[in-house]
Order: sequence, then structure tokens, then C-alpha cells
Amino acid sequence: MLEGMRAYSLNDVHATRKRRDSWWTVFLVDPVACRLTLFVANHTAITPNGLTRLSLILGMVSAVCFGFGQLVAGALVFYVSFAVDCMDGKIARLKGTGTAFGLWLDYVGDRVRVVCCAAGLAFGQYVTTGDVDYILLGAGVAVLDLFRYVNAPQMKRVREVVKENRLEQLAADAEAAALTALPESRESPESLESRESRESLDQEIPESIERATPRASRSTRRGRRLGRFFARHRVRSHLISGIEFHAAVFVVAPLIGVAALLPVSIVAGVLLLLNEVFLIYRMWLFTRVVPAAPHPQEAPRVSV
Repeated sequence: MLEGMRAYSLNDVHATRKRRDSWWTVFLVDPVACRLTLFVANHTAITPNGLTRLSLILGMVSAVCFGFGQLVAGALVFYVSFAVDCMDGKIARLKGTGTAFGLWLDYVGDRVRVVCCAAGLAFGQYVTTGDVDYILLGAGVAVLDLFRYVNAPQMKRVREVVKENRLEQLAADAEAAALTALPESRESPESLESRESRESLDQEIPESIERATPRASRSTRRGRRLGRFFARHRVRSHLISGIEFHAAVFVVAPLIGVAALLPVSIVAGVLLLLNEVFLIYRMWLFTRVVPAAPHPQEAPRVSV
């Protein structure tokens, strides 16, 4: 441990993990990444941005290995690159050394790593076999990954706008109720908004969605047990997200061998696309149940 540095424990590191994460990260990466994080935190002064840069460099090494047809080496280096990428956020939360620039660097570094590894994998196999399908594979992996990362923040933005509009509607309702039903109340409409409207927002929206999608609420006992298992282990309910997609294409398939590259990547890509379609469908239901109200400054259009 460096002189003057605090001694962190493994429990400290575990406390920095995300509340929910992908099953690949929880079961196959975090057990390694947490112990590496503990060592880095106690024995080095490396910053989160330094870890992000190291992850990107390792990603480039993985892409070069794929480009030379070294599938096993490329898969192992990609795994290490992703493990290091998981460490930067843990170090940032553990030491409080995260920066706004680090968020951008981590986001862009992930995209560069995936695109370069997809290009290296496609190039290496095309040079070896002359099969143009590998070029299509590389392009497909890059397009799917970029679509997912363009789509995710837009869906988040839509949900935030809908929630804000719903909150404004609940606040207006609470203010009207306070003015009409409780004129003698000591509480102001603003205090009613913060105490009642905000507390009910996260309850009313999910309940409305559940009423709109009754089939989704009829889970079997096995499904409920599986959900509780996921919750205990911090696992998101998605079968395949972008992380599992990357793991399938750049770790699992190369370790199995050349014959697995196309089928494994295609299956993983289809599952990822289905997951994105499902998320878009859920967002669409969300916007229908809680419609976005017009901005109060917008004047209605009058046709002449």
C-alpha cells in the first residue's frame, strides 16, 4: 500500500458495484474485476481515466490479434480489456475521483474498442478464408452496437420527459385539491407537491403500465423465483444486453473456434435486436399510459 493512502477492503469495493448489472458482468467479470480493483486502490495511484485508457489500449491489442487470426489470444485480451473497463467506475466511486470527462472517455472508448475489434475479426477471417460473410459480420456487429448506444439515451430522454410532465400534472392536481378542499391548511401547494405528488409518481406510473399490460403481470411461480434470484444477485432481467452481445462475439465464439464465429454472432445479434425491440415496445406503452403534456409556453395553433 502506498504511504498515506487509505486501506480499502473487499467489502468497500463490493459497495461500489452497480445495483443491477448484466449477468455476464456479475458472474464472470466482477469476481475478477473487484479483486483487481482492490489491488489497484491499495497499491497504486492510477486514476479512473488511466484505467479507461488502459482498457482502450488492450482493446486495440485484441483487435490486432483478431486481425492476425489469433482468435484465442484476441478473446482473452478482450476479456481483460472489459474487466479493466469495469474497474474504472469502481475506482471512481471508491475514491471519489470520477470526472465528467471520464464519462465521455469511457463511453467513446467502449465504442472505439467494439468497432475496432469487429473490424479486426472481419479482416482476419476474410484474409484467411476469403469469405465475404465475415465482412458482413463485422459490419453487422458495428451497426448493432452503434444503434444500441444511440437508441438507449433517446429512450431514457423520452421517459424523463414523460415523468416530468406527469409530475407537473400531479402537482397541478394537488394544488387544485389544496386550494378547494383544504383552504385552511397550513401547508402550501408547493409543500403538498413535494410531499404527495413526488411520493406518488413512482407508484402511479408503474401501476398504470401494469393495468395497461395485464399479461406482463401474470408471472408463474418459477418466473417469480427467478426474478427474486436475479434481484439477490444484482442481475438485470434481460437475457442479452450489449455486454452479453460483446462477450458472445469477441470472447465465447473465438474461444470455441472459427466454426462458431458466424452462428454464435448471428444468434447473439438476433437476441440483442429482439431485446431492443422489446425495450422500444415498453417505452411506447409508457408514453401511451402517461402521455407527454404540451409545454405550458406553447400556444395552441389556430387555423384560419
